[in-house]
Amino acid sequence: MKKVLLVHILVLIMLSTDAQIYQFRGPDRDGKFPESELLKEWPESGPDLLLEFEGIGEGYSSVISNGKYIYASGKIEDMDHLTCIDFEGNQLWQVAYGRSWNQSTPNTRVSPTIEEDRIYIISGMGELVCLNAGTGNINWKINVDEDYQTDWHKWGVAESPLIVGNKVICSAAGAKTTFVAFDKMTGKEIWLTPSTDGQRSYVSPILHTFNNKEYILGASASDLFILDPENGDIKASYKYFDSSLWKWQPKGIIWANAPVVKGNMIFLSIGYNYPAKMLKINDEVSTLEEVYTNDVLDNHHHGLIEHNGFLFGSYWISNGTGNWACLDWDTGKTMYDEKWNSKGQMVYADGMLYVYDEKNGNVGLVEPDPSGFKLISSFQVEKGTGPHWSHPYLFEGNMYLRHGNVLMVYRIK
Repeated sequence: MKKVLLVHILVLIMLSTDAQIYQFRGPDRDGKFPESELLKEWPESGPDLLLEFEGIGEGYSSVISNGKYIYASGKIEDMDHLTCIDFEGNQLWQVAYGRSWNQSTPNTRVSPTIEEDRIYIISGMGELVCLNAGTGNINWKINVDEDYQTDWHKWGVAESPLIVGNKVICSAAGAKTTFVAFDKMTGKEIWLTPSTDGQRSYVSPILHTFNNKEYILGASASDLFILDPENGDIKASYKYFDSSLWKWQPKGIIWANAPVVKGNMIFLSIGYNYPAKMLKINDEVSTLEEVYTNDVLDNHHHGLIEHNGFLFGSYWISNGTGNWACLDWDTGKTMYDEKWNSKGQMVYADGMLYVYDEKNGNVGLVEPDPSGFKLISSFQVEKGTGPHWSHPYLFEGNMYLRHGNVLMVYRIK
């Protein structure tokens, strides 16, 4: 009798515990990975290369691993494919899950989101798909952008799905809605917000807790929104798009970075010499006010890291060039502004910054010191083609990189 009771208690504990989610830019989508005991310096040739695999298709999305398998999305002919690889370098399956973006710069940009035995991913044309993580079989599929009349910006879809409890969230901005939530097990619609007459952005929505309650932060190509994940109610919004500053697209900016959030402060940045903004949400989570404007750290689509009250990242000079900078989080004061190759991606783990130069594929290990860009070690990725736009992914002592059709796994522990 006691054994039966114990089993029931264990089952209830398991059911009440949120499953771990493996996703773009780490567990909280903030570029911070909870790794420990990582190398503080690399050999001159770089960390040990554990695995190299060619054949994932062309793309810029991140490689994601759940520790059991490695998953990568890529464009093959006119379809987006998801490839599953084991740690011996064997391809277990490769599945076409949706139509690729077929206009400007068509390669994939959407990273998979993994929870238990399910993978969620969106095609370049807006098809939300749930697949079995072991077999690649498609559990369900919804043409979100077609069904919800999404208004595309210039490059289609670059949003990784967000899991919130029993829901999967999609930012289908357009004539019918701005955000829609589906049951993650069945694909059935749970709620949708009203249309706010904006285009799709390239922002992957995030979660953040204000006043002990969790909220979704997402964006159209013009506005930041804070939503209640229970019912989709828009609690606050901020219009980031200023048509007097942005002359290229009439309905919205090229917005790819998720907001960076600390406490009740929110930093927005998009590149293109467009001013970055620090916002503050009030205690009632109903209004957003501007705290300061910053004209230095206009991060393109590479991600920013807040660490110990400072904001680190690269900034846009042109589409092919950029420098690296650090700001004081509270004031926006520039702490350093330095050149290292070109602009690029940045993530963080175990007291160090990991940077990936987009032009030449240089990967650097950098000390997060506001007094200067302190490069400790670096090496160069030489395989693959195209710009190095994939964000690094860190898990269980490994660093996962991707360049075009090739993925690489390095041991950094």
